[in-house]
Amino acid sequence: MKITQIETLKTEEFSNVLWVRIHTDAGIIGLGETFYGAGAVEAHIHDTLAMRLLGKNPLHIEALHREMTNLPMAQASTGAESRATSAIDIGLWDIFGKVCDQPVHQMLGGLCRDKQRVYNTCAGYKYVRSHNIKPVSTWNLGDANGPYEDLDGFMNRADAVAESLLESGITAMKIWPFDPAAIENNGVHITPEQMKKAVEPFEKIRKAVGDKIEIMVEFHSLWNLPTAIKIARVLEQYQPTWYEDPIRMNSPQALSEFARSTTVPVCASETLGSRFPYKDMLDRDAMQIVMADLCWTGGLTEGRKIAALADTYHRPFAPHDCIGPVGFIAAIHASFSQPNTLIQESVRAFYTGWYKELVDNVPVIKDGYVLPMQGPGLGVDLLPAVYERSDLSVRRSTL
Repeated sequence: MKITQIETLKTEEFSNVLWVRIHTDAGIIGLGETFYGAGAVEAHIHDTLAMRLLGKNPLHIEALHREMTNLPMAQASTGAESRATSAIDIGLWDIFGKVCDQPVHQMLGGLCRDKQRVYNTCAGYKYVRSHNIKPVSTWNLGDANGPYEDLDGFMNRADAVAESLLESGITAMKIWPFDPAAIENNGVHITPEQMKKAVEPFEKIRKAVGDKIEIMVEFHSLWNLPTAIKIARVLEQYQPTWYEDPIRMNSPQALSEFARSTTVPVCASETLGSRFPYKDMLDRDAMQIVMADLCWTGGLTEGRKIAALADTYHRPFAPHDCIGPVGFIAAIHASFSQPNTLIQESVRAFYTGWYKELVDNVPVIKDGYVLPMQGPGLGVDLLPAVYERSDLSVRRSTL
């Protein structure tokens, strides 16, 4: 079997989502996806990677992954080169599953559990649908597009959001109410008034539902170390499940200092690249929960190695998802196949909303758990309507 064509698709409306379709001479097509900076990723795929992949056997996944990551700019980052590798790698695993008539989670080693617990990241319908993804300014607060406008919800009605999630069986939620203060102050300090305002959602949640729901705190790497430590200590009384990306993920020493300052586990981070920076963090006891985005950090091939590395250090694995539908499904396959998966991220505004405009199958989430994907490969394809969109652009490299 040979790779005969690499096809990329992107739209104006979903401008940060890039799909990759890998065609073979056997007629099998693999679907991959990545997110953010779609134009730059597309250029790298066609201008640099295509010549290295066309004519090769798509089942030689490890060898092709090494070929893509041997480039000096693609070895340990989440830049455009790594995101391109990720999208192609996911597509190769889709082909592998289709050739063997098995789901990708089986190709990765099989199910480790019958169902996987999820948490809800409280984003809104347009949170990452915007052309320019920027903290606070693209939150669309007050612009309700459906029943799960959870970003506006956690900022203004966190108690109601918690109650709504519990009603559907979801017992964990992730929020980021400190971002406005970070943007206003460039992350260098927080005033007492800002602290009080940012803590309000935690107070509302605990008052309304007690400890029936877990709260994950996302900081988006917006704070300096002293302020992050100050915030962490204030929040400890609300018993968060984890602190995610409190500072920039570029200093194992600084993150280790933060981790030692709090009793709450540190979760890090989809912003890291390959397994090597994860090892640097783990060697310094800087993270207790290992998060990776398979669309950014090297696909399923690198993702499962990161999960195995986490397990080597007796740390749980928690795949990131606040991206597109194919990446979400790839993460679910990884979650089920790894023995140390703690929980899977999900966004109900996405999987009940715009994902359904793009793909023919979304995961079944019931009573706070996601069920395994069925069918060969990833078990998902783009809807026919995607190919008919007036804002669709397609680029192809052919053998």
